[in-house]
Amino acid sequence: MKEGWEVKKLGEICGFVRGPFGGSLKKNIFKTEGYAVYEQQHAIYDQFDDIRYFIDENKFNEMKRFELNSGDLIMSCSGTMGKIAIVPKNIQKGIINQALLKLAPSKNISTVFLKLWMQSESFQDSLKKYSGGAAIQNVASVAILKQIEIPLPPIAEQQRIVAILDEAFAAIEQVKTNAEQNLKNAKALFESYLQGVFENKGEGWEETVLKEITTKIGSGSTPKGGNESYKKEGVSLVRSMNVHDFSFREKNLAFIDDQQAKELKNVTIEENDVLLNITGASVARCCVIPKKYLPARVNQHVSIIRPKKEIVDSIFLNLLLTSKPYKDRLLFTGEQGATRQAITKAQIESFNISIPPLKTQQTIVHKLDALRAETQRLEAIYQQKITHLEELKKSILGKAFRGEL
Repeated sequence: MKEGWEVKKLGEICGFVRGPFGGSLKKNIFKTEGYAVYEQQHAIYDQFDDIRYFIDENKFNEMKRFELNSGDLIMSCSGTMGKIAIVPKNIQKGIINQALLKLAPSKNISTVFLKLWMQSESFQDSLKKYSGGAAIQNVASVAILKQIEIPLPPIAEQQRIVAILDEAFAAIEQVKTNAEQNLKNAKALFESYLQGVFENKGEGWEETVLKEITTKIGSGSTPKGGNESYKKEGVSLVRSMNVHDFSFREKNLAFIDDQQAKELKNVTIEENDVLLNITGASVARCCVIPKKYLPARVNQHVSIIRPKKEIVDSIFLNLLLTSKPYKDRLLFTGEQGATRQAITKAQIESFNISIPPLKTQQTIVHKLDALRAETQRLEAIYQQKITHLEELKKSILGKAFRGEL
């Protein structure tokens, strides 16, 4: 440890107040105005303006020990745990609820220095150390927190470290913001081009309905026994969570045995089938399943759309249904902008589309495949950069509290 630094227990340099038991703040006592009740959201999002609950003066005086003051720190203590915020000046007078911990730093420690340390891996590792090696899911024990040791330099050194970290993190945040915007731009590039293809049709495009260009449209059902009957291997059972726009997700792919597959033989997936989610939060997502996942069946939340090979390319149809003009039509009923909760077989069959000749479709697919590959490459670069920036922040924090800045 650097010369002049001390090791202090958190309980020696901070006052601790854990929020009141839930029974002390029942919803029937809340008012439409009065004294604020601060919640987890205020620590998680580091904001103190959006107040949902209030108590009257009598209740506030009764719970005075839970009052929040400028310069205090609050930490979320359940669910999304360990988020820290510094209480700013001029907040609305109020108290913390049961999901928060209030820390009041002494004059020997900078509030910002303490917040940064509590955001570091050093603090998180200490939490695990004092909880028998397991991450605390619900910080119920103030006694544990009080025992955690913090490396503490003189106050002037704390302020120097804070200044360095503020400057470094501001620079990192700017680079991260740029990378995040570039990531959005890369995704938008492909989506914009895709939209243009189906909005600015060339010569030879003809109107039709899906029923006229397909040999099969149909959804499956849940195998007997439901989720409990799924196997570790066997015939793939595709569910809505596997169907994402442009891609099939292997994660959470279920498997059924031969007998279960036989019961669903009427919804056997064939190579080049287009899969469309027809119910749930992911309604209207679609993809083409890769050959390596066959043989496969679908459950009741997914519909098989099997194109006539001599009329329409399956990749082209997938791109068409995923493009914004057609996606919007699949999602919205047109009645005051209402979003569909489900898409029926009849709606799929009568769904109107416009397609060019097969050779033109294949040319479009080839161009879009090349563009998609390039945008995916860019997305990977920017995502990796964002990940590296987060790692850099952790590394700098670690150095700061080892006295290496």
